[in-house]
Amino acid sequence: MSTDRSATLDSDVVILGSGGAALAAAVTAAQARLKVIVLERATVLGGTSAISGGALWIPGTRQAVAGGFKDSSEQARTYLRQVLGESYRDDIIEAFLRRGPEALAFLEDHTELKYSVRNLSPDYHPELPGATDCGRALEVGEFDGAKLGAYFERLRPPPRCMMGFGGMMVNRLDIYHFLNMRRSLKSFIHLARLTARFAIDRLKYSRGTRLVIGNAMIAALLKAAIDKGVDFRFGVETTSFLTDPAGSVVGVMAREANGLILHIQAHSGVVLGTGGLSRHADVLKERPGTRSDHISMAAPHADGAMISLANRQLNAQVGGHLQENFYWAPMSEMKDAHGAKVVFPHIVTDRAKPGIIAVTEGGERFVNEANSYHRFVQAMMAEQRRGVARFYLIADRRALNAYGLGLVRARPGLHRHFLETGYLIESGSIPALATRLNIDSSALQRTIQEFNEDATAGIDRRFHRGISSYNRAMGDANAKHSTLAPLDNPPFYAVRIVTGDLGSAKGLMTDAEARVLRTDGSIIRGLYAVGTDMNSVMGGTYPGPGIVLGTGLTFGYVAARSIIERIAP
Repeated sequence: MSTDRSATLDSDVVILGSGGAALAAAVTAAQARLKVIVLERATVLGGTSAISGGALWIPGTRQAVAGGFKDSSEQARTYLRQVLGESYRDDIIEAFLRRGPEALAFLEDHTELKYSVRNLSPDYHPELPGATDCGRALEVGEFDGAKLGAYFERLRPPPRCMMGFGGMMVNRLDIYHFLNMRRSLKSFIHLARLTARFAIDRLKYSRGTRLVIGNAMIAALLKAAIDKGVDFRFGVETTSFLTDPAGSVVGVMAREANGLILHIQAHSGVVLGTGGLSRHADVLKERPGTRSDHISMAAPHADGAMISLANRQLNAQVGGHLQENFYWAPMSEMKDAHGAKVVFPHIVTDRAKPGIIAVTEGGERFVNEANSYHRFVQAMMAEQRRGVARFYLIADRRALNAYGLGLVRARPGLHRHFLETGYLIESGSIPALATRLNIDSSALQRTIQEFNEDATAGIDRRFHRGISSYNRAMGDANAKHSTLAPLDNPPFYAVRIVTGDLGSAKGLMTDAEARVLRTDGSIIRGLYAVGTDMNSVMGGTYPGPGIVLGTGLTFGYVAARSIIERIAP
């Protein structure tokens, strides 16, 4: 007796992936009453977006206008021209500046997604013409995960090391209150309320239902997609594109985990939003400035499979006009008691804080520690090209207690476990620390002495740390100097850091409507790429906080609107 192991499905739009850009496309298409099917290779939803900071960088939003922030499209255009240089594409940037505010407004009006402008969030190159200190970066509001029902357990959780008590999500404001809870009753009450809610949630759920940052963004879009009838399918691997005689994409062939083959017709379009190529098997070729100890925060299935398939089957163009193939961030890593790797991205909490510096194995500083994480890793890679093999963040006791260091929490966090695993290295003096790190003692002592003299005077003659508005914003506003303090309070601590990435910039070349282009520049009808499957809108640069999600949500919306407008009567 034979068993039919194939099935045919019919849809208007097929979307591959379930990150922010993919869900923005799904919600937009479903709002127009199109039949949408989302195929996700993983058993959870949200991709890398779900574990991101959730911020958006979009100039000219209605929030910015209502807040009276002084900015203009021309000012943003000037800034982007400075940052992107030869990577600047007029058509793509103009589409982003024009459609970005429209996209966010649409998604907020048709979902429970809510964003507010950060009062202070400088662009990452504040020294350049056109840069601003506020108005372009937006923070996502909280979302109640309980509203997702059974889908709550389908939402990709952040790494447990990035949540309080292993399951309580925190955002930038919560971190501020944590660092100030010993000197502020308001901060203490804020954290007490969060903890109480988390304790109640754990009676019913696997983690806290108060969702913030990237989890909140994904949850709000997911809830809307569910309500609008989007069909989500998990554990599905797409194996080929279906095309018509003219070469247009009209669907996909896919395989479910149980072996069932799916022939899925897409009458209006296929949208790729599968998370880029950070996990590609040959990824070292794409990032030659890094080594095998490099760490990626991209989702496990962000292996570039669909980018490669589009290139092989459809002759789609991959890459072009890029300064970097990835969005960089420094990382550290520890093995837990079960041998599993626990990773920490050094983005917000430690590098820029007073009393913390970064050094090479030669005992020398190599970078302005308070610069953006992207620029920080660019400096690491420059050192690696000169033969440097190891990097460390170093702090004294006062800084460790006040801010933490990587996975190590600020006081009252416990340090013993991190010392026992070797993640955190402690010594009573700088020479002793140098010995433990296998660093030349005289060089490290000289570096600390020079830094301490400058920090005491409130200057950094070597790298000018603390001069820019971005540096100061990443420091401690309550300190004597927001980013500088001498390391003079023993014992001293170190954590080894390596290069890392938050996702890939190299993807499928598209036009301004997110339509994928062939190597000859022609349009592949019916195929769209968004998020990190789309070649970086920002040319592989990192102009400000939230540029990946800001461009992702924008072009997810643009792709869906392009589909809708093409089939409109």
